[in-house]
Amino acid sequence: QVQLVESGGGLVQAGGSLRLSCAASGRTFSSYAMGWFRQAPGKEREFVAAITSSPVRAYYAVYADSVKGRFTISRDNAKNTVYLQMDSLLPEDTAVYYCAASRAKWVTMSVQEYDYWGQGTQVTVSS
Repeated sequence: QVQLVESGGGLVQAGGSLRLSCAASGRTFSSYAMGWFRQAPGKEREFVAAITSSPVRAYYAVYADSVKGRFTISRDNAKNTVYLQMDSLLPEDTAVYYCAASRAKWVTMSVQEYDYWGQGTQVTVSS
């Protein structure tokens, strides 16, 4: 069982930055691939970024095309925490952001392959 708690959301102007954090409970955090998703009002939950579990040589990350080059996912297994650094924010990035944990052996962009979810944190980008 893994419990996830997101923090760091808020209101920011377009072009600004935010860093989201997701703190996980449990001793097996390092064995989970971690992802960030977002959901805007009236839209389906969509993939943002994901990162592999414990690295062999280095972590591997994937990003949605809409955030590539602007967002960076990272993790600190010693702190049981995954981060999402969001730069050059746009109004269309406004959404509730969720972190999630997956038992998948590699990174996955599919909502269905994530086993645990946080409660979400609101990010609002004003124009």
